[in-house]
Amino acid sequence: VLGQPLVLPKHDPVLIVSIYDIAPGARLARHEHPFSRYAYVLQGDLTVEFDGGLQKQYHAGDFIVEAVGTWHFGINTGTQPVRLLVIDLVEAGKPATVLAK
Repeated sequence: VLGQPLVLPKHDPVLIVSIYDIAPGARLARHEHPFSRYAYVLQGDLTVEFDGGLQKQYHAGDFIVEAVGTWHFGINTGTQPVRLLVIDLVEAGKPATVLAK
């Protein structure tokens, strides 16, 4: 999304596939990802805002390659839940997401 190279695990890769639902109007906590994360928007409208104010909009049918090591948060800007199919490839025992303190 920001033109960064993909960051793959160097040791013990683990593939994690999840479904995330985000309620209308909900804002996710500010976070970053230490490894590449991919998401497919199954339903809804999502805005992702990065530190510095850059915003990206995604809609049902869009594929997202998330930013690595960059603080951001998502907001459901639509009237229906956002449903994401999320794919993480991380090092075993390492988090896919780090929340801001």
